[in-house]
Amino acid sequence: MTFTPRGRLINPRLGIFFGIFASGFISLVLLLLMFEQMGMPRHLLSPLMLAGALGAYLVIAFAGITREPIDFFAAGRRVPAVYCGLGIALSTMGATGMACVAGAYFLIGFDAIWIMSGGFAGYVVMAVLLAPFLRKFGAFTLPTYLGRRFDSLNVRIVSAALLAVPTLLVLAAEIGLGAKAVEWLLGRGQWLATAVMVLSVIGGLVFGGMRALTWSGVATGLAAILALIVPVTIVAVLLGYLPLPQLSHGPMIRGIGRSEAIAGIPIVLQTPLGLHLPFDGFQPVFKRIAEPFGAVGPVAYTLATLSVMMGVAAAPWVLPRIATTPGVYEARKALGWACVFFGAMMLTAITIAVFMRDYLMQAVGTSIAAPPDWLRTLVAGRLAEVSTRGNKIGAADIAFDRDSILMALPQAAGLPDVFASLAAIGILAAAFAAASAAALTLASMLSEDIVNGLNWQPPGASIRLTVVRVMLVVVVSFGGVIALMSNGDAFKLLLWALSLTASSAFPVLVASIWWKRVNQYGAFAGIVTGFSVAVLMILASEGGLIELSSVLSAVVAVPAGTFALISVSLLTLPPTRHSLELIRDVRVPGGEILYDREMRILRQKERRR
Repeated sequence: MTFTPRGRLINPRLGIFFGIFASGFISLVLLLLMFEQMGMPRHLLSPLMLAGALGAYLVIAFAGITREPIDFFAAGRRVPAVYCGLGIALSTMGATGMACVAGAYFLIGFDAIWIMSGGFAGYVVMAVLLAPFLRKFGAFTLPTYLGRRFDSLNVRIVSAALLAVPTLLVLAAEIGLGAKAVEWLLGRGQWLATAVMVLSVIGGLVFGGMRALTWSGVATGLAAILALIVPVTIVAVLLGYLPLPQLSHGPMIRGIGRSEAIAGIPIVLQTPLGLHLPFDGFQPVFKRIAEPFGAVGPVAYTLATLSVMMGVAAAPWVLPRIATTPGVYEARKALGWACVFFGAMMLTAITIAVFMRDYLMQAVGTSIAAPPDWLRTLVAGRLAEVSTRGNKIGAADIAFDRDSILMALPQAAGLPDVFASLAAIGILAAAFAAASAAALTLASMLSEDIVNGLNWQPPGASIRLTVVRVMLVVVVSFGGVIALMSNGDAFKLLLWALSLTASSAFPVLVASIWWKRVNQYGAFAGIVTGFSVAVLMILASEGGLIELSSVLSAVVAVPAGTFALISVSLLTLPPTRHSLELIRDVRVPGGEILYDREMRILRQKERRR
């Protein structure tokens, strides 16, 4: 067997190219800082930063134009592990994982750590149980893999239709949150901001697909990381702590705890299955930052962690990116890098919440007639609201916008307005990357597994790419309409998407690799049962029929789907010999990519006819 040398697969100058981008991005921020010191107002600075950042992302995306399906769907399978890991970390939770999670840490304290724990556990499960084997198979979408694994067009089409629902929820959540950042930067209405977001995602994907997404995703990842780390590092230095802000939590939390006790913030105890999520919009803090189990009960904490873990491990907008790596070894390394980048972003979000809680406690007890200057700035910028009851400001009198804590911290610290705009650009960058990943996944499933799903052999390259590009325009536009019309909570949409993914995809994916007895009937039953139970649980919870939180629907749906999968598989005929040979080859890390082999065999059969 002939192997292509690694040097021909990976461009050795990638680090130089993205170093140039990072230098240009930093130069743009420094230039705007100088303009601000010269007197340029914020309503001119923010659009300039938005135009510079979006322009750079789109130029990099346009450079990835391709006419080859392997490049459009899998970036040529030559993406280095570190860049793939950065894309996985950014597209797992996107802007929701930056803005909403930072706001959740600020409002409910360390009770929100189950989100980070579930994400880390999901990467571990993905690396051990799923990713290397799916990389060996090499399919572009999860429904394609499931269809070929069980040799069933029904499984392929139904799984594509059901997995399209959580992917669409993620797309709508990210477009909505990205539009919110654009609206803050431009100072214009929601319609224009949503249109900018939709057109940017379409322009960044329609010509290059996964190839464009990968390289523009690296650029957006660098921008998001810089937007997170730079302001919080400056704030840490101003407060007298180490330049590495994640090491300053200990003494700060002790001081914040004493201030919270003096301010009378209560110690709240939640029921074992209780789960309180901070809702979208303005709300005050209602519990102390370090007191456990005030917003989430001990049982609910464990169940929520497991739900996020299974949802991340089986996420259809994340797993297909494994196919872009050169091999199985790089797929494992990519998930290691994903843990590094995901951990850095989550720990920085926690730090931002702690610093912002410290500024809040400094404002508590001041006169309502003379609040701190930073609080006046936040109120004027529609990032906070202050109640006028009484003569003194209490902790319950200040309400913060949950999704704007990243932009509020630089203004609370008295930094130039450019740093608040930089935080908004970071939210936009993460939203652009995650929305692009969800849109490409959704368009690929609709085109490959539904439109072209009635035949195992895909059509010609030109027809194949035309169909997926049309689907890209349709799904992104539809996602923008949903984000605009529904005005839903992005945080809850993401958690629902993870619950639906865990319920429908996680059991069948694990069984497809680790249990040879599972067959197409069991897979079909497991997917449909898990998804149906999860939807019913969400509707019942949101309608007030049950006490269990809707984001915990997977803890009921996953066992139901697993039971259906096992029982139906045992009651029906055993899998075919082809399926058994296929799963045996999937477990061998080396050798030919199985999807390519399957397509080659199909073409040979067509020629013989």
